[in-house]
Amino acid sequence: MQKSECHGGVQLRNRVTDDHDERTSLSAQVKHRTTVQQSKSLSTSSPESARQLYPRPSDKLNPKTINPFGEQSRVPSAFAAVYSKGGIPCRLVHGSVKHRLQWDCPPENLPFDPLLITLAEGLRETKHPYTFVSKEGFRELLLVAGAPEKAVPLLPRLIPVLKAALVHLDDDVFERGLNALVQLSGVVGPSLNDHLKHLLTSGSLLIIKSKIPTYCSIRC
Repeated sequence: MQKSECHGGVQLRNRVTDDHDERTSLSAQVKHRTTVQQSKSLSTSSPESARQLYPRPSDKLNPKTINPFGEQSRVPSAFAAVYSKGGIPCRLVHGSVKHRLQWDCPPENLPFDPLLITLAEGLRETKHPYTFVSKEGFRELLLVAGAPEKAVPLLPRLIPVLKAALVHLDDDVFERGLNALVQLSGVVGPSLNDHLKHLLTSGSLLIIKSKIPTYCSIRC
C-alpha cells in the first residue's frame, strides 16, 4: 500500500514537472518569435524610418533637406523633375559658411527662355536644395550683361509665375517671390508697369497685404 502511494506521488510530481517544462518551452518560443519579428521589422524598415527613430544631430541644421535624386513618396514638382534630370545648368556647391552656385557655362551665354521662367517656378519650392537653386539662380541670371533685353520679352509668362509665389501660403515662398519681383523690376524698369494689372488683382492684393507685416518684421 505504501509503495502504491509512493509510486502515485512520483507520477504526480513528474506530471507537474512536465507541465512546467512545457510552459517554460512555450514561453521561450514566444520570446524567440517576437525577437525575430522585431529584427525583421528593423532590417526591412527604410532609412527614413531609421532616421526618425534615431535622429542625427545634423538633421537639425537642414530640417527640410531632400535628396533630389532619391525616390519620393509623391510626384515631384515640375522644377524638381527638371533639376533631377540636369535641366538646370548649374550645381550647388556647399561651403563652410554659405552655399553658392557653380554654372556649367557662363550665365551670360545661357538663353533666358525657358531657364528664367523655370527658375521663377522653382521659387515656390519649400525644400532644399530647390529653394536655394531657384532663388540664387534667378538673381544671378538677372545680373548678366544684356539681361534687360532677354527678360522683357518673357514678362507675359513671368508675371503669372511670380504671382503664384506671392499668393503662396508659405511665408518663405512669398518672401522669395517678392524679392524676385523687386530684382526683376530693377532690370526691366518701366516695362513692368503694363503687367502690374495682371499681378496686383484684388484677390492677390488682399493676400499680399496680409503678408507684408510678417515680411517687414522678418526683414527688420
